[in-house]
Order: sequence, then C-alpha cells, then structure tokens
Amino acid sequence: MNLKFLPEPLLAAIRCLNINYLTEIRIRRGQPVIIEYRGEYVYIDSFGVTASADRALRIYDVDGLFANALSDGLYAYAEQLRNAFVTLDGGVRVGVAGEYIISGGKVSAVRHITSLNIRIPHDISGCADKIYNVTQSGKLSSILIFSPPGLGKTTMLRELARKFSRKYNVLVVDERSEISAADCDGDGYDLGERSDVVRGGDKLTAFSSAIRAMKPRVIITDELYGQTDISAVKHAKECGITVCASTHVCDEEILSSMPFEYFCRLTGIGKEVIVYDKNFNIIGDSCCHDGDRSAFIV
Repeated sequence: MNLKFLPEPLLAAIRCLNINYLTEIRIRRGQPVIIEYRGEYVYIDSFGVTASADRALRIYDVDGLFANALSDGLYAYAEQLRNAFVTLDGGVRVGVAGEYIISGGKVSAVRHITSLNIRIPHDISGCADKIYNVTQSGKLSSILIFSPPGLGKTTMLRELARKFSRKYNVLVVDERSEISAADCDGDGYDLGERSDVVRGGDKLTAFSSAIRAMKPRVIITDELYGQTDISAVKHAKECGITVCASTHVCDEEILSSMPFEYFCRLTGIGKEVIVYDKNFNIIGDSCCHDGDRSAFIV
C-alpha cells in the first residue's frame, strides 16, 4: 500500500494501529489529523488513537505533502485532478480541496491545496462469502451493493471478482483504478485467474468496447451514478451478461428501478450486510458479516 509519502511521525502512528480498520486519513492544514478507524472518526497522535485534539498530529505543508504523493509528477495525474482526486499506486485514493480552477464549467486544475482525504483500500478474503452464496445459489444473478461512502463496497467487489472468476470469465471495469489498485505496469490486487481489467474511460464506452473484445460472462464495476452508467448496465444485461456493481445511492425507490436481481446494503465496517430481492424483501436469514478484519493484521 502506497503511504510512503506521509510524514514519518504520521507513518509511525499508523504502524501502531491495525491497518485493516483504517479507512480514511483526513488532513487539513494546521488542524488535527483525523482518521476513520473502526467506523468512527478519531484523532491520531504519535502513539495511535487519542481522544485529545491538543495531542493530535498536525500538518502545515499540505501542498508539499500532496506533491510528494504524485511520484510520477503532476502532469501524469492532470486528468484525474479534474475530478478533484487522484488514485495512487496500490489503490490509495486522495481527494483534494483547495482553489478549484474552472474551465468550460468543469474543474481543470486544483492549486493552493488545504485539505486531503486519503482513502485506504482493503483486501479481505472471505468478506463476500455469504453475499455470493445467497445471491448465486441458483442461476447467475446481478447484484448492486449500496451504502454511503466508506463502508467497504469496493472491498466487497474485489472479493466477488475472485469468486466469480473461479468459474466464469470476469471483466472488471475499473474506472478509477480502485478495484484492482493497479499501478502503471498493471500490477495490483489478485482478482482471480479469469479476470480481465479495463481501467479509465467512462463505463458506457468501456462496457460496449470490452464486451466485444473480451467476451465476459460477468462484469464488475463500481460507483454507478447517473443515467449513462445505468445505460451501460442495461446494455450488458441485454447482451446476456451478469453485472455486479456498487453505488452511493440509498433510496430504495430509485434502486428498485435499476436492472438488478439483488440489492445488498452495507451497514458498517465489520457489521452485517442485508440482502434484498428485486422488490426489496429481505432474503430469509441473509444478514451477512463482512469478515473478521482482526485476522488480517498487516
């Protein structure tokens, strides 16, 4: 995992934690560093979690820290920065706040950076066992995983890719390079022996091109939002392909209009997952646990 750009005092503090429970590091210039740990926002000092803001670590040169993170130079990340984030090697995603430069109604650059939201990826073997067993016990069925940000949707998709790829050709449409966490050489998480990864580009273009090129039986992708993304899923389904995806949308009425057979609600780090059918009826005894993170200490 690429966190080497962080200052040594913060790295040393992180080494005192079980990193499997660390999901975010929030750095605001001159303010206490706050982390999301075990599903709660807490301060961090030189020895790990602390209740005291006065003792918490503080970082003042946020611009310099961000520059250190861009190992390949600012130009290599220019396109991503238009969406106010970058994805570093290892799948670490860094959201950026500062002065947004607007051109043509879109962000063209970010400067005078004041805040960073560093999101930590995880790879937890077995976390999607029950989701897979509940939803795929008969024929192949499409799944939509939903929750607010930061509750483990991408981690679930990563594990589901491995499970599906034991039997089927899987195409991972990884728009932000987060599922595979691949570097510039394509090296990242193991997604299974029958998985192919397409990175970058919008979902509709990637779906239509890669379906012809790679002939997948299952497509896995993250963060569906808007009609264009839904059109991509519908196109895949019309081609007889099973889709497994995630979204931040939590409104059941909106979700039920989407082309999925099952919906899985994540309720928190290390907490139950609730599986629903197309009509949002809970599927039997389908409350699933997302895995024992304490067993995967790094």
